[in-house]
Amino acid sequence: MTTSASPKLETQALRILESVFGYESFRGKQAEIVEHVAAGGDAVVLMPTGGGKSLCYQIPALLRLGTGVVISPLIALMENQVDALAAVGVNAAYLNSSLSFEEADEIERRLLAGELDMVYMAPERLVQPRTLQLLSRVQVSLFAIDEAHCVSQWGHDFRKDYLGLSVLAERFPDVPRIALTATATQATHEELTQRLSLQDAQHFVASFDRPNIQYRIVEKDQPRQQLLSLIRNEHPGDAGIVYCLSRKSVEQTAAFLSKQGIDAEAYHAGLTESERSQRQARFLREDGVVMVATIAFGMGIDKPDVRFVAHLDLPKSIEGYYQETGRAGRDGLPATAWLAYGLQDVVQLRRMIDQSEGTAEHQRSQRQHLDAMLALCETMTCRRVQILSYFGQTGEPCGNCDNCLNPPQGWDATVPAQKILSAIIRLDRERRQHFGSGQLIDILRGKPNPRSTESNHEALSVWGIGQDLSPQQWKGLVRQLLARDVLAAVGDYATLALGPEADGVLRGRTTLELRKESGRSRASAPRGSRTTAAAARSELTPEEMEIFEALRKWRTAQAKEQEVPAYVVFADATLIAIAQRRPETTSELHGVSGIGARKLDRYGSAVVDVVTRTLS
Repeated sequence: MTTSASPKLETQALRILESVFGYESFRGKQAEIVEHVAAGGDAVVLMPTGGGKSLCYQIPALLRLGTGVVISPLIALMENQVDALAAVGVNAAYLNSSLSFEEADEIERRLLAGELDMVYMAPERLVQPRTLQLLSRVQVSLFAIDEAHCVSQWGHDFRKDYLGLSVLAERFPDVPRIALTATATQATHEELTQRLSLQDAQHFVASFDRPNIQYRIVEKDQPRQQLLSLIRNEHPGDAGIVYCLSRKSVEQTAAFLSKQGIDAEAYHAGLTESERSQRQARFLREDGVVMVATIAFGMGIDKPDVRFVAHLDLPKSIEGYYQETGRAGRDGLPATAWLAYGLQDVVQLRRMIDQSEGTAEHQRSQRQHLDAMLALCETMTCRRVQILSYFGQTGEPCGNCDNCLNPPQGWDATVPAQKILSAIIRLDRERRQHFGSGQLIDILRGKPNPRSTESNHEALSVWGIGQDLSPQQWKGLVRQLLARDVLAAVGDYATLALGPEADGVLRGRTTLELRKESGRSRASAPRGSRTTAAAARSELTPEEMEIFEALRKWRTAQAKEQEVPAYVVFADATLIAIAQRRPETTSELHGVSGIGARKLDRYGSAVVDVVTRTLS
């Protein structure tokens, strides 16, 4: 299958794209990247999850003489990639710790014999002297460094082993290298370029826009019930990922969903390697599994039909949020990115940063990341535009996020903010007392409680001056003031104090135009939403829907028999296209996206048979 590079690279690349992978045309910058790398050039590629990064090195590896070496951080990712390549007829293998000595020895033999188009390995294996010596005896077509942001010490997925990959430039100066990531700020982008010795590489930055994902952020109020509502109303039977901050929360949420009849699994670093591997394999290979996890789960997960990603706790950065939400809708069909966000999220994450053991510079960087995430949560404008802006890109309002579909109202919160700041000052000066939000809100609303009675808070001039706002509105205001650094949460008990921006508000120099709290938490899809799985298949007639479901059932059986994820057989988008086409012969499957020559030969007759039986 491997051929040498030629002046007709574009034609050859298109032929491989169609005949091997089953796609008629490249997307975005794919063609440009493929041609550059296939011709021997180095490249740094920033492309969103689901943007087709893998093809950017897989096709050049097939165009060039020799074997493509892919550096990947996770065993599961390697296995999935190799399964998917084998399904389309590409000779691929992986070298990792899951192999026995005999199995690894056989892969090395095939590698030396030139029998492999691609080999995958972890960075810690690649930098070993033995591996470098092995590769020096191999005709390497290219090096692909996947998840390249792992080399950045300021990134959210730093992997120490990636630091050694600069050796490739020294040991293999004539072999093209391509570094790929789905997430990188300008700083991370520059750092990975420097650390991987890719200063002379051509940079390709694709749009980070994922128009098929609907971003929604709701006020946190019984978040597990809100999550359950989301799944039952919008994503019944769909695969999804739910992120929680702690292992305890993961276990509790998974148990809660299971009791409600949702097929949910828990995943975190506290499980054994065998348990994690087993649960991940089930998520990848079965339809409709919901994985409840810490951020230990997900990097490199290539499951195209994840229909929703939910966060029950606030992510620490937009990079992390974007990476995690990007695991939804990789097949291009509509998907939901849903986040429940509340006052305690702000307090907890700020405290974690303040108590962390990192340097002052590292803490400052973490605060900047968190501030950007808070700004995304509190914005009254298009969420997609704000995400793109963070990554240095521009965009028009998407018309599909919660803010676009139901524009939030703003209000002048300057006076209420002054009231709570005054309450904090008076309690400190007159009583030497400091409280969290709950007690302060009770004082402002004039609500007696044992602590107020004991301290005679009724005598304070600020007692009851905030009765015009509900407790929910006050909580929302405190949250937004914390996000804007007008308030600060200090100490082990997160008592409220004046923040760096408080003075301007108190003196009337700063006007606070804030997002108006709705007073309720919207768990269901906003008006005009088009994100549900049902919407993804909304164009199917009842008859076509019947064909689609029959094909899904057949696909599940095939995947189980082969012990591969269902999407390795066919993605949902391909099944939808087949259902719409209603083929009566295998020749009518030509041109269906996702069906290359190998899959047509292997599955064509069976697919036509399923369609025919369903229609008869």
